[in-house]
Amino acid sequence: MKLKYTAAWVGVTAAAMFAVSACGAESVKSESVKQTADAVDKTDTVMAALARATDRTEQVGSAEVKMITDMGTGTPITMDGTYSWGDGPAYDVQMDTKASQMQTLQDDPTLRALFVDGAYYYDIDPQPSGPLAGKEWMKIDGSAVFGEAGAEAFNNSNSSPSASMKALKYANDVENLGTETVNGKRATHYRAVIDQAHMGRYKDALGEDAGVLGSVTGGVDEIAMDVWVGDRDLPVRLVQEMGAMKVTVDFEKFGDTTEVKAPPAAQTGDLTEAIKEQAGAAQ
Repeated sequence: MKLKYTAAWVGVTAAAMFAVSACGAESVKSESVKQTADAVDKTDTVMAALARATDRTEQVGSAEVKMITDMGTGTPITMDGTYSWGDGPAYDVQMDTKASQMQTLQDDPTLRALFVDGAYYYDIDPQPSGPLAGKEWMKIDGSAVFGEAGAEAFNNSNSSPSASMKALKYANDVENLGTETVNGKRATHYRAVIDQAHMGRYKDALGEDAGVLGSVTGGVDEIAMDVWVGDRDLPVRLVQEMGAMKVTVDFEKFGDTTEVKAPPAAQTGDLTEAIKEQAGAAQ
């Protein structure tokens, strides 16, 4: 069965979006306190606004989201569902089966995908043979996506939208681009760039040799980030560009989302090693 990385890189989007950017604040604090202080002196208003938004986002812990992943190689993939970060990153979303090139594993037009406890799960049709024979779910561990070092950094981090905004506060060239209307809401648009020196341990997940994510993005030298903050000091939209990958997340309703749980082990087939072998053969 030829997966063409699809199962792995589609699953990357939500987790990678928030995890990779989470390194920014911690790494810059430790590496360049003076640089951070100078930036704060010059942009007090921006820093204060982002600090409020960071605190509010961290407090709510979860949200309903719509996410679009564009690899620049075909139809962008849309994912709708819930994302939570209160007890570690997790999501439960529906995505277009054909756009994600998963129609060989699922006949329905939409496919349910989960991320929980560091692994991706896909609700598939039971297959006639192989590791997915008779299974309702396909599992891919995060180590096949980020590489071993990248997955460890991700799993041990405070990965969340609030962590992304902490990274914005300490990134290079933070700008306030003014007020715009996004999804019918008035929001202030902020933009920043995080260079490779300030990615901390997450550069392990973004290099050309770092698992499927590195293979898909072609390696990442910098991360461009945009966030639109609404009148309740909560993000309305968050956009991240990492190499060839662009991920857009629109936030709808915050809080009160259902806990994401892994499917029963007896109903799950694990393709982690097959994906790792395929990625290694392609390098």
